Amino acid sequence: MTDAAPRVKPSVRTTKGVSASPDEAKNHRRVIKKYPNRRLYDTSTSSYITLTEVRDLVMQSVSFTVLDAKTQKDLTRAVLLQVILEEESTGAPMFSAKVLENMIRFYGHTLQTFMGNYLEQNIQSFVDLQLKITENSKSISPELWGQVMNLQTPMLLGMMGSYTEESNQIFQKMQNQLQTQLKDQTEKMIEAFKVKPSPK
Repeated sequence: MTDAAPRVKPSVRTTKGVSASPDEAKNHRRVIKKYPNRRLYDTSTSSYITLTEVRDLVMQSVSFTVLDAKTQKDLTRAVLLQVILEEESTGAPMFSAKVLENMIRFYGHTLQTFMGNYLEQNIQSFVDLQLKITENSKSISPELWGQVMNLQTPMLLGMMGSYTEESNQIFQKMQNQLQTQLKDQTEKMIEAFKVKPSPK
C-alpha cells in the first residue's frame, strides 16, 4: 500500500447523491483521507475536496471520518476545528475573545471533562430547539414571523422556556456529578492518610 496521494482526473464532483462503498455503507460514514500535502481525498467521489466542501458535508448532515492516509489516525476533530477556524476568520464570528479565553482556561482543569459534556448537551438541546422552530415556522406567515423572532408568540415562548429548563437540568446534573467526584476524592484522601474526621 502506497502513501502517495491518488491521481484523479481534474473534474468537479458534488457531494450530493453519491453512493457509498460497501465499507462505508456498513459503517454509515464517509471516509476522507488526509495526505502529507494536507490535501483531503474523498473516497466516495474519488476526488480531492476543500474545507468548504467538508463544511458542506456537515451542513448536509453527512457522517464522515477523516483518516491520516499513512497512519490511519482519526483526524476528524482536527479538520472540524480547521473548518471552525476558517468560519471564524470570515464574516461574523460566533465566539468572542472572552468566550475563547474562558474555554482555554478549562484545558487541564479538573472541570474540563464536565464542561465538554455540558457544552455538547447544551448545543444539542439548542439544535433540537432550532429544528422545532423551523418545523413550526412552515405554517407561519411572514407577518407573524417578525413576532416569532421577537419572542412574542406563546409557541416560541414555550419552546424557549423548555430549552432554558433543559439547560438548567444539564447544569444541575453536571454539578451533582462534580459533587460526587469531589466527595469520592476526599474520602480517598482521608483513607490514604488515615485521617479520621473529627466528631461534630
